[in-house]
Order: sequence, then structure tokens, then C-alpha cells
Amino acid sequence: MNGTLQQICISETKGTVKQSVASAVLIENYGIENDAHAGDWHRQVSLLDDAEIDTMRNKGFQLEPGAFGENLIIKDLDLSKYGIGTKLGIGEAELEITQIGKVCHTHCAIYIETGDCVMPRAGLFAQVKKGGVINQGLRVEVLKDVPRRMIQTAVLTVSDTCSSGDAIDTAGPVVSDMIETTLEARTGWYGVVADNKQEIIDILKDFTERRFDLILTVGGTGCAERDITPEATRAVIERQVPGLAEAMRLSSMQITPHAMLQRGICGILRSTLIINLPGSKKAATENLQVILPAIPHAIGLLRGNTVHDESEPRIK
Repeated sequence: MNGTLQQICISETKGTVKQSVASAVLIENYGIENDAHAGDWHRQVSLLDDAEIDTMRNKGFQLEPGAFGENLIIKDLDLSKYGIGTKLGIGEAELEITQIGKVCHTHCAIYIETGDCVMPRAGLFAQVKKGGVINQGLRVEVLKDVPRRMIQTAVLTVSDTCSSGDAIDTAGPVVSDMIETTLEARTGWYGVVADNKQEIIDILKDFTERRFDLILTVGGTGCAERDITPEATRAVIERQVPGLAEAMRLSSMQITPHAMLQRGICGILRSTLIINLPGSKKAATENLQVILPAIPHAIGLLRGNTVHDESEPRIK
């Protein structure tokens, strides 16, 4: 699982075409020195498979390195196989994949010229976990392989008390462990946020754009004044999947009548499935257990696998 760093491309100003350079400095938790897109965020470095660029060249387009806004062009390593959390080593430097593709809200110059742009569907974005000097021709080594076929999952606990440090989140970590040990899934992100509608909305939109397959929210689904997770979820989803929420409530009602007060919803934003779970560890795991068999098929459909398979979903 090794490739070659074929090109390094940078631009000192946003909105300008990146230029090829023979070497560059990767700065930990920042990006490439003197590149305009470096900074304290998750998309510090962009990567593109040379094979994707060749596909466009074979259509007759003359493309210089950096034409798609990519920082690093990798040869002989199929980047489409790697998911969020994959770690790559380039010389002494290390990168961790944080996003698959991107949502283009406006068409770039290359799209206007060619009618296509490979970066939204095939590009990868990464954070610099360890800095170092990189040069064209260096070996690119897969240090940690998170296969793209795994369900890329984010777990968000919504709780004022956990966010403030007045309580310890026990439900979120258990949900994360449950999804990983039961399904072919990996938690690429876990975090805690207060019961703030706009913050929840921003996180859901962000992780959808990073192309996570599944977002599990934990908490904020009851009838208390600050329980607004369903409202935040409803504000971002494009389609509801009511059967999941109905199944969870129906099952929980066999245990406690309080389940009737659980207001969680489930829905889809672009290709991401968002599921609201209750906040207690017991209720969250009981609810998740009920719908686990349906999740792999749902993710497969959202990934475009629409041929109906009569076999059982992949559960460990």
C-alpha cells in the first residue's frame, strides 16, 4: 500500500490557480507553508489521485498540476479505497484524512471549461498530524487503513451538562463502540455540544459535507425546554425516514410508557443518514439495537447501490 508523491501544488492567494513546486513544508495542524488554504481547520491539505486527472486528460483536456485546486497529486495509490481516519506518511510527515470529496456551491473555472470537475467526487482532504519537508518523488505510505467500504460515522452527544463538564458523557462512547463492534463501521468523529439549535445545525451540515455516511445524535430528544435536537435535525434534513424513529419508539414502549415522550426523528441530508437517539446510555443502546439491521442497507442505498439484495445486511 505505497504510492508516490508526484506533484506538490500551492497558491499564496485564494481564488488563484495552484502552481507546482519541487518541495514544501508541511506544518503540524496547519497545512502547507505559504498555501492560502492552510489554517486551523479540517481541510488543511487536499489530495487527488493521478489516475483521476489522467481520466480527464484522456478526454482531450490539457491540465496542468493544480488545475483542480489540489495540493498533492498521488500516483500508484488508489485513494478511492480509503476512508475518514486513514493516515498517510510522506517522508517524516503524517496526514489524516478528514473529508471525502466536497460540495461545490458554485462551479469553478475548470468545470466551466470542461463540464466536469473530479475534486468534488474524488478529492480527499486531510489534517497535518506531523510536520516535515516533502519533495516530489517521495514514497506515500498508508500508515493506518480505514477502508472506504466501512460506514463512516460521526457521533454527537447533545447535552448542556456534559458540554459544561458538570457531567460525563456515558452514552456517546457506548453508542460509538456499539456501532463499530456490531456493524462494519468506524467512528471518524465524536464530540459533545450544548443544547444549542444553531450549533447542532452547523455540526450536522459540516459532517454531511465531509461525506460521513451516518450521524448519530445522542440526547436532547425529550420534552424539556432545552431538548431541541429534533428541531435542529428537521431544519437540515431533506427527507425523513420515519420508520426508524417509529420502530425505536414502539420497541421502547414495551419497556416504559415514557418512550411515548421521545421526540427523536431520522432523516437524510444529501447522502448522509442522521438518526436521533435518546440521551441515557440504556435508552440509546436499546433504541440503536432495534434499528441496526436496517442501517447497512440504508447506507448502501445512499451510496448509490440501488440493486435490491435479498441477502441479510452485514452485521458482525
